[in-house]
Amino acid sequence: MAKGHVILSHGLESGPDATKVTALARVAEALGWTHERPDYRDLDRRGPLGDVQARIERLRERAALASRPLVLAGSSMGAFISGEVSRDVPVDGVFLLAPPTALETWPTPLDAARVPLMVVHGWDDELIPSVDVVRWCHRRKAELRLVDDTHRLSNHVEYSASAFADFLTRLP
Repeated sequence: MAKGHVILSHGLESGPDATKVTALARVAEALGWTHERPDYRDLDRRGPLGDVQARIERLRERAALASRPLVLAGSSMGAFISGEVSRDVPVDGVFLLAPPTALETWPTPLDAARVPLMVVHGWDDELIPSVDVVRWCHRRKAELRLVDDTHRLSNHVEYSASAFADFLTRLP
């Protein structure tokens, strides 16, 4: 029997087989969690940041049907929508990689359910200043792991996967 279910959301200019979400999926599976990776590429072609509302709706629909415990995890835009959807459906944890704390095309800043929350972010993120993420995490008392990397976290894929394993094993 599975320990729970994880929905992994990829970022813009990425896909469900992206390096980071694939690494997180391997961790989830190894720990006995089922997982899925929705494909948002069709929505990402709709403008510079894609269709954020449609991404949120797609994830909300998947999450509403998922078994529990449920964890939402995502990278960049996938992190943003994971945080947003976590407020609308019952979730047991949220794991975010390089989350945008605000979007030019979205009326409100990033928010997330008040559940266990971990963020991995690069000190040298060229798109989302680390200081913004530190402030966001501080307000929520979220666990934050800052690493010497850029937005893509290319040098910390395995570290991110290890952090995710740590996160999943500590969930009640």
